Amino acid sequence: MRQNNVYIETYGCQMNVADSEVVMGILKNNGYSITDKPESADVILLNTCSVRDNAEQRIYGRLGNLKKYKDGHPGLVLGILGCMAERLRKDLIEDKKVVDIVIGPDEYRRIPEFIHHAYHGEKGIGVKLSKTETYDDIIPYREDGLSAWISVMRGCDKFCTFCVVPFTRGRERSRSLSSIIEEIKLLSGRGFREVTLLGQNVNSYYDEAGFDFADLLAAAAMVDRKIRVRFTTSHPQDLSDKLLYTIAEHSNLCNYIHLPVQSGSNRILELMNRTYTSEHYLELIDKARKIIPGVSFSTDIISGFPAETLEDHLMTLDVMNKVRYDGAYMFKYSPREGTKAFKMEDDVDEETKSKRLQQIIDLQQRISAEVNQSLVGSNDTVLVEGFSKKSDKYLAGRTDTNKVVVFPAIENVSTGDYVKVKISKSTSATLFGDFIELVDKYSVPGERLTA
Repeated sequence: MRQNNVYIETYGCQMNVADSEVVMGILKNNGYSITDKPESADVILLNTCSVRDNAEQRIYGRLGNLKKYKDGHPGLVLGILGCMAERLRKDLIEDKKVVDIVIGPDEYRRIPEFIHHAYHGEKGIGVKLSKTETYDDIIPYREDGLSAWISVMRGCDKFCTFCVVPFTRGRERSRSLSSIIEEIKLLSGRGFREVTLLGQNVNSYYDEAGFDFADLLAAAAMVDRKIRVRFTTSHPQDLSDKLLYTIAEHSNLCNYIHLPVQSGSNRILELMNRTYTSEHYLELIDKARKIIPGVSFSTDIISGFPAETLEDHLMTLDVMNKVRYDGAYMFKYSPREGTKAFKMEDDVDEETKSKRLQQIIDLQQRISAEVNQSLVGSNDTVLVEGFSKKSDKYLAGRTDTNKVVVFPAIENVSTGDYVKVKISKSTSATLFGDFIELVDKYSVPGERLTA
């Protein structure tokens, strides 16, 4: 008798993590059970990413590994979900015959239907993009924990020339503010201590009732002062003064903004269709630092975009030196079929891309080390996430500026507690400190848990 056990592997961004939880919520509502062991599954689903070519190659490699489960379990259903499903549906079903179902990001409600047909030998493809689907009536399935990802909008309207997201996830549409707040209330009742609001460009959030992203952040902050609220990703074009003042006003809105710059060259930014200049970007950084004291920034940087010269590359290093990011996600340009950049000549050779990327990485590591070193001797508040990766004699957590802090384990201090820590030493990636005291909670708007 079929048990309907489903195993899901998630690749790529936090949006995919949130989507997998939506998928699990839909499946649980339809009588399926979730397993964390592929060998005990009747259905194996890979939630995929298409942002870079190596992400897709990993999936092709994984499909080869999973074939053994199909060989040993006649009738097992193997499916591809997410961005790669939409982009490569024909290849996955017709050429890679091991795959039974291919389902894009806007057709997850139909997964039980597709699985049912696959049980009876019928392969299926569902990759139609929607202008309205937000899954705001679906309660995602989450294990108990400390942090949760909440998708507040789907799709993107920016059409950066290097990005496949508008083609794999469709156009922008926002969930209702009320549905998001209800989800945060549920998480509060279960003891969660941190939520991250997700969107390809959260700054353009705008629901049917007329609420913008600043309104959503303010409402989220007021649900439970013990819950810290983060968000990602922001687009520089839409980062409003209202949003910055809202972050400054509420103590549990984290002093951390991920603001992708991609390049420091205006010529390259125009080729990327990023719709801002480096000068505008730097003005935003300065304004945010004036409005939100102590705010930290991370970014995305692409090395070796088509037509990038040494001068363009040096402009990117210059912006990095001016901003002094706390951290960065740094990549070599990867051509993606279907994007406008794919039609441009990929004329920066791999050796040059790699060399420039390494210079970017080296500079960022130096800046991160210097920024963290400047924090030695200061006190900060840490949300304890558990034991450190290296030893159960130490606890680890993060500040609201997204700094990882490690400190000696203390009796009566456990996961989910807020603690005040004095920073004693640092590396480019981690702060180390000593426990000072437990902190009860975030108190009132405007008061931050730092000394």
